[in-house]
Parts: sequence; structure tokens; C-alpha cells
Amino acid sequence: MTRLATALALLGSLTIFSAQSANAASCGNNSAGFEAWKAAFAGEAQRAGVGQRGLQALAATRYASRTIAADRNQKSFGYTLEKFMQVRGSSTIISQGRQRKARNAAFYDALERSYGVPAGVLIAIHGMETGFGGFMGDAEVVSAITTLAYDCRRSAFFVPHAIGALKLVDMGSITGQTKGAMHGELGHTQFLPGNALAYGVDADRNGRVDFYNQADALASTANFLRQKGWRPGLGYQPGEPNFQAIQAWNAAGVYQKAIAIMAARIDGG
Repeated sequence: MTRLATALALLGSLTIFSAQSANAASCGNNSAGFEAWKAAFAGEAQRAGVGQRGLQALAATRYASRTIAADRNQKSFGYTLEKFMQVRGSSTIISQGRQRKARNAAFYDALERSYGVPAGVLIAIHGMETGFGGFMGDAEVVSAITTLAYDCRRSAFFVPHAIGALKLVDMGSITGQTKGAMHGELGHTQFLPGNALAYGVDADRNGRVDFYNQADALASTANFLRQKGWRPGLGYQPGEPNFQAIQAWNAAGVYQKAIAIMAARIDGG
């Protein structure tokens, strides 16, 4: 390639880069720029493969003030392990978890055969996240997750999950009105949308991954843990091989340790 051709190629690359940068969605710290951000983000979403239904859901989103308030006011992960387990109702989760395991032994055995994850771990997560499906959230998932993608505090983390949520709309797994947790987590075990897209399992084989269906949600949770390095038959307490898979589920140390403790007690340890 001649020097002139090289220079022209470099100039072309810089022009494309500058155009993409100019069109990139800019984050914000309040609702003022949200609509402008959505217009720019729609282009990013489309380039990422989001289809018409997802784009329509994005256009209909509203700035989720409650989500921002919740994100700024997280306290429970600063608790001691003992306090955290007390506040989250660990004794109830363990008691009810043992009953659920006994009632549905065949279901949990099948999941362990498929993914290597024992019942106690899945049940503990299910109980911790939503009280076994008793409350799966009252925030609109797509609005919550796109608000967090727009918010400058952790925009880079949430943008892939916002894209994931829009793709889940395209797939029919959720709609723009689907309710979940304040940070956009959805279903029985509160998957972030990008993880739901990546690890979702159609356990009941009806052609649709539905995280509000217990079988799909728990199989998806087991699949997530297996893909994060879960090794069948090995321990999952701190310092044991499978604890790192639990760490991948949630970044908070007190949460990780609480799940490991409750799981062992549900499994009879």
C-alpha cells in the first residue's frame, strides 16, 4: 500500500470513529437528558441487533426515579453477615427451602443431573431473591434498566443489560410493561436482562424462555452457575471450588456467604 493510500485509509477510519463518537449516547445524572439519550441509544441498540419491538419498547420507556433513588441508597450489603441473614429472613428460607426440596425432589434431582448444582443452592437463591416467587418486583424492567444505562454512575455496566432487555422484548420473553426489581432484575431469581439473554433455558420446552415460570427460572439459574465454572460434586463454601460460581451470581460478600450457609442447611448440612 502506498503512503497516500495508507493516509487515506487512516483518514477514513478516523472519520468513521468520529461519526460514531458524535452519535454515541451521552449519560446523565438526572432526567433532563433522558429523552435525548434514548434517541441516540436507539441507534446503538439497532446496531447491536435489536429489532422493531425492542426499539418500540425503548421509545416508550420513562425515566425511573425510584430506581435511581434505590441505587443511591443501598444499605444492606454493609451489614455484618449475621445482621444480613437476620434481615433477609434466612431461618424462614431454610425452613421453607427444606420443605420445597422434599416436595419437589424429582425436579431438583433432574436439575442437578443436568447442571451439577445441588438443590440447596438453587433454593437458597430463589428464597433470597423473591421469597420463592412471592414478590418479583413492581418496577417496569425496561424503564429501570435503560434508566441505569443512561445514569452516569454505572452506565458501562448497565448498557449491555439494557440491550439484553430490548432483545428479550424482541424474543417475547418480556414486554415493555413486565415488572421486576428496581435495578431491572426479572423473574423468580432476579436475572439481570443481559444474563437472562445469555443463560436462559426453556426448561418446560414450550418454545419460550419465561423467567416468571419457576422451571425456566431455576434451570436458567443452574445453567448460569454451571457456565460460571460450577464443578459437580465439589464443595461450595468459602474457599471451596464452587464458591467462585456463587460469587459470579452476586458481587456482595455477605450475600455470597449467606447463600452458601443457607444452601448447606437446606441440603442437610
